[in-house]
Amino acid sequence: QVQLVESGGGLVQPGGSLRLSCATSGSIFSIDAMGWYRQAPGKQRELVAVISSGGNTNYADFVKGRFTISRDNAENTVYLQMSSLKPEDTAVYYCNAVIRTRWYDGSTYWGQGTQVTVSS
Repeated sequence: QVQLVESGGGLVQPGGSLRLSCATSGSIFSIDAMGWYRQAPGKQRELVAVISSGGNTNYADFVKGRFTISRDNAENTVYLQMSSLKPEDTAVYYCNAVIRTRWYDGSTYWGQGTQVTVSS
């Protein structure tokens, strides 16, 4: 099966930075949009950032100017550079991708998540 595995989470001080990575594996024909979502305890999962196959990006208002999403199409990997982290950024961050295993299909896949904790 196609798998997405996040890494890079951890405990950081407010104002600190982290870089999350999401590596994909499996039988992949191509990857369309890729994104990052997050879910804090007791709250709904919310979009953080998304990037198209062509590099167009969109960010949630609460991370604009602080986070940057990027992707390496050759390695089928998406990144989230997070700076100026705030305690309210604490959440499990999930990688998401629309992946084709053949030219004519396309399904949404999710990683298992990586914990980001911002605390002093």
